[in-house]
Amino acid sequence: MEMIAERGLEKLTMAALGREVGMSSGHLLYYFRTKDELLLQALEWSEGRLGAARGRLLARGGTARERLDAYVDLYVPDGHRDPHWTLWLEVWNRSQNADEDARDRQAAIEGVWHRDLVALIAEGVSRGEFRRVDPERYATRLRALLDGFSIHVAIGLRGTDRTQVLGHVREFLDESLLADV
Repeated sequence: MEMIAERGLEKLTMAALGREVGMSSGHLLYYFRTKDELLLQALEWSEGRLGAARGRLLARGGTARERLDAYVDLYVPDGHRDPHWTLWLEVWNRSQNADEDARDRQAAIEGVWHRDLVALIAEGVSRGEFRRVDPERYATRLRALLDGFSIHVAIGLRGTDRTQVLGHVREFLDESLLADV
């Protein structure tokens, strides 16, 4: 992850990674078979860490809106070349040619984020904190918004830094989720 963030994925070769971690490229290929498998396993590892953090923030006390803001904060990249998002973008870019197992594993990564968001929105609706929305549909739309903004942050698109994106998302949530409460 550090090599991706520092040097970019185009410079990540199995030989360079092997030198960085003190292994031969052949040894890496023995364990991962392909660069694509290495990247997917690195993403799964990173997602495991984020999943644990997401679980903690969703389990803590407070309003559904406070936890939704924390979810969004965790979701949006830290900035340009955020290592997790750089890896995520590369794995998804390569998924066009991925086998069914890899595509299923990628869908599983997305699925846990989605299910957690649906549950959080449903909780807010049931408590009367949020207006009556279909949690599944709202979560789908919100994640599309988050993905679009997050890609802008991760690639360093001018005019869309993390602070601006978080402001846009909070405004969107205020207007679409808190209206009529």
